[in-house]
Amino acid sequence: MKKLYVFLLLTSTCFTAFAQQKEKIKASDLTKINQVGSIAIAPNEKKAIYTLLTTEPVADSPFEYEYRTHLYLVDLDNKNEPVALTRGSESASQPEWSPDGSKIVFVRKIKEKNQLFVLPLNGGEAWQLTSIGYGAGNPKWSPDGSKILFNAGMSLSEILKDSILNPGGRVPAWSMEKPGFDDNNFIKPNKDIKPNPDGSIAEIRAYLNKDVEDKKAKVINRLNFQGEASTQPELNFSHLYTIEVKEGAKPQSITKGFYSFGQATWTPDGKIIMVTQGDSLQHPDRSKASRILRTNAEGNAVTVLLSDPAYSFSQPSVSKDNKYLAYVTSTAALKPATLDQGHIGILTFGSESRPYVSPFDRSAGNLTWAADSKSLYFTAASNGGFPVYRMNVINKRVNQLTGYNAGINSFDVSANTAVFAKTEVANPSELFTSDTGFQTEVKRSNHNTEWLKGKLLSYPEKRTLTNTKGQTIEYWVMKPSQTEAGKKYPLLLQMHGGPTAMWGPGEISMWHEFQFFCSQGYGVVYANPRGSGGYGLDFMKANFQDWGTGPASDVLAAASDAAKEAWADTARQVITGGSYAGYLTAWIVGHDNRFKAAHAQRGVYELTTFMGEGNAWNLVPNYFGGYPWQAEIKKIMDANSPQSFVENIHTPLLIKHGESDLRTGVIQSELLYKSLKILGRDVEYVRMPGGTHELSRTGNPRQRIDRTLRIYEFFERYVGQK
Repeated sequence: MKKLYVFLLLTSTCFTAFAQQKEKIKASDLTKINQVGSIAIAPNEKKAIYTLLTTEPVADSPFEYEYRTHLYLVDLDNKNEPVALTRGSESASQPEWSPDGSKIVFVRKIKEKNQLFVLPLNGGEAWQLTSIGYGAGNPKWSPDGSKILFNAGMSLSEILKDSILNPGGRVPAWSMEKPGFDDNNFIKPNKDIKPNPDGSIAEIRAYLNKDVEDKKAKVINRLNFQGEASTQPELNFSHLYTIEVKEGAKPQSITKGFYSFGQATWTPDGKIIMVTQGDSLQHPDRSKASRILRTNAEGNAVTVLLSDPAYSFSQPSVSKDNKYLAYVTSTAALKPATLDQGHIGILTFGSESRPYVSPFDRSAGNLTWAADSKSLYFTAASNGGFPVYRMNVINKRVNQLTGYNAGINSFDVSANTAVFAKTEVANPSELFTSDTGFQTEVKRSNHNTEWLKGKLLSYPEKRTLTNTKGQTIEYWVMKPSQTEAGKKYPLLLQMHGGPTAMWGPGEISMWHEFQFFCSQGYGVVYANPRGSGGYGLDFMKANFQDWGTGPASDVLAAASDAAKEAWADTARQVITGGSYAGYLTAWIVGHDNRFKAAHAQRGVYELTTFMGEGNAWNLVPNYFGGYPWQAEIKKIMDANSPQSFVENIHTPLLIKHGESDLRTGVIQSELLYKSLKILGRDVEYVRMPGGTHELSRTGNPRQRIDRTLRIYEFFERYVGQK
């Protein structure tokens, strides 16, 4: 018995020493995360190509990094490591196999414009196929391999000057909504009129137009003039082209006019399926519906496949046998209070019966047909994961193939093999292969495996509670990476935005931040409150006219349960969230005093000003049923605005916003900051130069690290070790 005791003691000691040797996740580890992107299996099913996003140091610029995307090839018949097909400072993306598998087309930026390149796989360098001034993207090979279909983007003024896209020099049939003009003829270029500030009214108008052209003024008449990082007074469009796959070939336009065309793909018989927004009589900013069309390869025999002014149709995918068209449809926002998610539809070509729309109660994407056309694969956010599902086309039954504890971010399937990118707690992104049922998976890459080997990770524990509506709320609790018996640790409540986003073990964007805080000795709790995606349409609609009280009660209930953990220090709780969760952070600290510090990121705090400031302004009518000039709606909006309760905020608050964020707008943060400053509260405001709403996910790497460290440093002022 004594010998056994000594053995156990030695084993325990060795395990403790091993655990102590593991490294914590650091802030700079953000730059080590490599992410597998789009995947395509070769026609002969023996190889697959995929993209890999990396973060690389900038030479001679300490602390600075840049993103690069390159192409990798994996041999499906052996266990060799994938090999890089492209490298260097110029990124490569959007790869597509030629039908015979001998070549790949991909996209690379040249002189600030994306162009198409062709890479022979039997030897030789990649060569540039397009040099179109509008740029080129989303390439698709024709079934016979002779042409490539692609799309290009251009502005309204460029279309007006392009005799091919706009034959006859026409103007849009829909109104440009310029006050004082009954028609759109004012936008027609007239070279005979010279700009003159002291001339006739026509010459003055030419002078003012020259000021706009020279970027001395922006004239705004459109409704949706706010982009992500700057205002966009001018409309932009997307058109489709084909080009022969040979050097010196010239692109041929297959679409024309004042429409936008996209999501295009070839059918097996050489025709083209595409999506277009709106109709010829409605301004693009006011058109919520989209249609799916079919045309021949020349673009002169267009037929409408799916169109309804009350619905949008998107993501067309044609079965391999050319019998079915799969798509995603949702209600178009023709009036306020329209909330919907994407539903899978199946159209049978040549049939007079109505298309089938699946009752599957999740928002589907990545529609991919099986090789035999008998089933359709897709992914959908669900219950904290991003599983793969398969629909039987005959009986319409949907089966879930992968679990909720991982995220399948991209995939492709052949007759016998599935290739996919997977996110899980143990590893943020790697490439896997499996059978077509996604059961016998094999890890095929080690893009993150090596740097993770010595890292100490925290694994979330899933829990549930029942909210005030009787709904099941799922949430996860993560312990600090290292704990000591009898010691207490601060607890961080993390909240997601959207409000229709969803977090869980399969979500990649928060992988680093969760692990970083756990490594710094914080416990983390996160929940999917009412209004989240991934739990069905009714759950998503459960925060209608209730952005604050209901969702706050859900996340606070999760925090209260996590605070019962033996390691949790109830006197050292902190809270943070971004976008809608920035809103929720401000709402909670205006109604609850349990938190010692809070960080509100790129949030919305006053719903009336958000109507004017943010490009996501449609959230207001969709979620509150109207507009602030309607007395009853204004009352509801004020009751749901954190700014209305600013006098109740006593929790120390750090506010952050990107200076170029037009999705929510910086005035939201500055109104809240200035109000709290006037009230004499503990508040600090950080503006991130050049940062957009996506700063925490795709922004400048140095700023992303700065953001994480600022949250940590601010919390440490109030709950750190004394």
